[in-house]
Amino acid sequence: MNDKDIAVAGHEPSSGSPDQKEDGPSSQAETTSLRRPLIDHIVSFFRPRNGTSSLREDLTDALAETEDETGDAAFTPLERAMLNNVLSLRDVRVEDVMVPRADIDGVDITTSLGDLLRAFQESGHSRMPVYSESLDDPRGMVHIRDVLNHITRAALATTVEPGAPTPSKTVEASYLGNLDLTRTIGEFDLIRSVLFVPPSMQASELMARMQASHTQMALVIDEYGGTDGLVSLEDIVEMIVGDIEDEHDDEEDAVQRLEDGIYIVNARADLEDVARAIPGFEAGELGEDVDTLSGLIFGAIGRVPVRGEVIHVIPEFEIQVLEADPRRVRKVRLVHQANGQILSGEPAIARSA
Repeated sequence: MNDKDIAVAGHEPSSGSPDQKEDGPSSQAETTSLRRPLIDHIVSFFRPRNGTSSLREDLTDALAETEDETGDAAFTPLERAMLNNVLSLRDVRVEDVMVPRADIDGVDITTSLGDLLRAFQESGHSRMPVYSESLDDPRGMVHIRDVLNHITRAALATTVEPGAPTPSKTVEASYLGNLDLTRTIGEFDLIRSVLFVPPSMQASELMARMQASHTQMALVIDEYGGTDGLVSLEDIVEMIVGDIEDEHDDEEDAVQRLEDGIYIVNARADLEDVARAIPGFEAGELGEDVDTLSGLIFGAIGRVPVRGEVIHVIPEFEIQVLEADPRRVRKVRLVHQANGQILSGEPAIARSA
């Protein structure tokens, strides 16, 4: 998901049925089947349990062991990094993972159905917050699925064919052309209820609330009652497993050559593509369990690096982190030590620039 699945969660909508939920039965079933096992395990990890030792202590001890009784590594680098992220999740606050207010795409409650469809198309989101005049007065959120369902229902006309024992439903194509797209969001039963959370809330607690309420988005409210940002369930899960992309995520040039030995690389780039584009780049064993440059960095140092950090994990190459947030590395500069400008020739795995 793109971080593009942006919406607000917590306010009662100004319109819509009071018992309306985040998703319909079928969509909830899909979400449950895909996400519930992972969420259940993560949430249960933060609950106390009976016994002489806690699950946290057991896992910490297991991660401290470099090999098992057979002499093999107990965890792969990627598994170790993910489990360490689970251990540190209770220290992550909502403000650490939220999408800032400036990056929120929302729609006013007076937006017409036609303009709403255009907004979904241009933004690439599947959910967007609905507000009145500003984001500080949210009314809920709208899901593209609800909009399409509304259009479909409106285009279905029940007719009785001659001699048919029961009515049959047919789509009147002419009705689609006559559909009134000037009516506003507020006139339809499209707005869903949402959640409000403070920026200081633990991300693990928010994940548990999202699970209980079947809501995948939360609106972050500051001390003055204003909208500070948005958090999705995907944002929290990405703190553990790394970047999650879908088929609608925008693609860009994976590797851009600046000069001899210096390249700007999208951290989501496939390692094979990077190796083809950059002479001498070989991921080696670090690339056995991962597909992307971001995954390689994440697995090698066991965490998400910060912007400005310098990393040495690939022979003859220096990785300079150009863009990163608490959830992922976004863009790096790869410098070949033979003919590029190296910030540090020291063999340390990672350091701040």
